[in-house]
Amino acid sequence: MPGFAMMQKADSAKHGFNLASFSAGVFDLDGVVTDTANVHCAAWKQLFDDYLRSRAQAKGERFEPFNADVDYPRYVDGKPRYQGVESFLASRSITLAYGSPDDPPGYETVCGLGNLKDRLFGERLKKDGVDVFDSSVALIQHLRGAGLKIALVSSSKNAAAVLETAGLSQLFDARVDGNDIERRKLKGKPDPDIFLLAANLLEVSPSGAFAVEDALSGVEAARAAGYALVVGVDRADQANALLEQGADIVVDDLGELMPDSASSESTLPNALACYEEIAHYLADKRLVIFLDYDGTLTPIVDRPELAVLSDDMRETLRKVAERFTVAIVSGRDRADVEQLVALDNLVYAGSHGFDIAGPGGLHMQQERAEEFLPALDRAEAELKQELNDIEGVIVERKRYAIAVHYRLVAEEHIEAIEEAVEHAVEVSASMLRRTGGKKIFELRPALSWDKGKALSWLLDALVHSGEVEPGDKDILPLYFGDDETDEDAFKVLREGQGQGHEQGLGLLVAEAPQSTEAHYWLEDPQAVGRFLQRLCNADGELP
Repeated sequence: MPGFAMMQKADSAKHGFNLASFSAGVFDLDGVVTDTANVHCAAWKQLFDDYLRSRAQAKGERFEPFNADVDYPRYVDGKPRYQGVESFLASRSITLAYGSPDDPPGYETVCGLGNLKDRLFGERLKKDGVDVFDSSVALIQHLRGAGLKIALVSSSKNAAAVLETAGLSQLFDARVDGNDIERRKLKGKPDPDIFLLAANLLEVSPSGAFAVEDALSGVEAARAAGYALVVGVDRADQANALLEQGADIVVDDLGELMPDSASSESTLPNALACYEEIAHYLADKRLVIFLDYDGTLTPIVDRPELAVLSDDMRETLRKVAERFTVAIVSGRDRADVEQLVALDNLVYAGSHGFDIAGPGGLHMQQERAEEFLPALDRAEAELKQELNDIEGVIVERKRYAIAVHYRLVAEEHIEAIEEAVEHAVEVSASMLRRTGGKKIFELRPALSWDKGKALSWLLDALVHSGEVEPGDKDILPLYFGDDETDEDAFKVLREGQGQGHEQGLGLLVAEAPQSTEAHYWLEDPQAVGRFLQRLCNADGELP
């Protein structure tokens, strides 16, 4: 159904689809970046036709040539060459000894035939050169400009030579090719090994990256590696097969994914890549820094007690607090996050801003919050009883909230947990409301109070207390957060609510793309640390 593939393209490319929102991208070489697939295919056909013709004559059998349209994409495209030899020969019920990588080209072993294919490809490459898909190169350059890390994967041992011939060696931050497969004893496509190695070399999680492939085996490999998005490039009229193999979207050309002027405005830029632009905007402002804790200052972990602040991040916060007012705004209890951060000169807002304290006697507890403690007590007891038999669930009571963590719970039990949470809300007589987060359901008082309102209250309080003095500079808040509870704060910064400050900047911390009110994007807590370090240095450079 070609129409289905076209619908996938239109939905993704024209309605908010944004590759720049990922932390990294991994691109196949042949057929995606360079137009060498035809060279490979011609070399394979020459190899197999010569071998099959010779074998047929020796055995008195009918010669059936290699079919470039069928055999190439099905049996050899994207695979290491020895694996491709075995795969195609098996389709013809031919079994050869594997041999050795040192076998001479043309020797009647898997390795001998594979080595001959390599020589034939090299001869064609030297004679004909390399054609490049300009739209692919333009997209990669655009993504690098947005701060993404980019890697290349290829089953070919000639990948470096192809890149050098095409003048593209500097386009990639990491490369995994056939030499790595042999040296590291990796499994080739459709196994996920090379895509997992590429993500590892880029120091990103596959769940925050996308992959681009034109081969069926490559799409299957990227999907098995757990990439958040797999883009299929249809160079061989196989859109449906790419989708069936696991591609999330299929395009005829990567130029379809290059944002136009309209979509560029909705692209969430990487804050580190745009630091000079941000620094220019901040130059005449008095900054107030707001930071979430879990997922922003520390990675998300399986159990909340394991989210320990690193010594490096604590030192970075200490230096930032010497220059700017810093507030930690967390869903954790205030005492808990104070103990975890362990710095005296910061403002701490716990329980999503229900409980705030800071230097100079700054203190606030949401005036009506105490009314909801009995309802929280009852819901806590009910949830612990209802969920007691579900392995991995954690019911975490905070003073003004209950967090139900299900990160360690088997998939089949999550619906039961959600139903128990909904029931607790229903029996609370409208005293509690449900919110969410990363692998968490949370019950909070049914009050019109959230991190956004806490942010506005804090800005006003800091000005009135003299902790922040506007002077001749405008106060400008920066808020770093990773979760849906932080979206309330991002929205406030866009609207510029509060007294004595203008619109602020929201910085989303996330591996994978998501809808957000933030202005910029950082991929993980390490990137947050690097951004804060640049703020600490007068010259704006990383130490």
